[in-house]
Amino acid sequence: MRTLVLNAGYEPLSVVTSRRAAVLVMHGKASVLAEDLTPIATPTAMVPRPAVILLHHYVRVARRRPAAPSRRSILRRDGRTCTYCQRPAATVDHVIPRARGGDSSWENLVACCGACNARKGSKTLDELGWMLSITPAAPPHHVWMPVELEAPREVWMPFLAHRATH
Repeated sequence: MRTLVLNAGYEPLSVVTSRRAAVLVMHGKASVLAEDLTPIATPTAMVPRPAVILLHHYVRVARRRPAAPSRRSILRRDGRTCTYCQRPAATVDHVIPRARGGDSSWENLVACCGACNARKGSKTLDELGWMLSITPAAPPHHVWMPVELEAPREVWMPFLAHRATH
């Protein structure tokens, strides 16, 4: 099970295992804000399984530019939708092919379905008469946070709503 860790200012900081979260709570470094129904069984006791914890001391996080794009981050940015045909995407395509001098930057990578990727090959969009449905770019700085939220749990939503308003 995963546990959302909130910084002392209530902003999402990371996601850890519930066992790690329970250790932070037992050592007095965090408080439980929400629990799961299934407790953690220890040799001597049943400990509530934390779903969301709040650190007692603020952890300073260095704000950085987005990391280099990865397949996972490009698919997330583009909503797992093919930029060419709008079908579900599972791969990434270079808009300007690498064989033609294209780089692996946020601005040159897009989500793509397998069929479009195979059809495009190392051709340019002009050669195919294709257009992009989006303008690929690095996500805005405020979108980046140290916690990866591929599939946020329902119990986390009240704590993530606070982040969306700031």
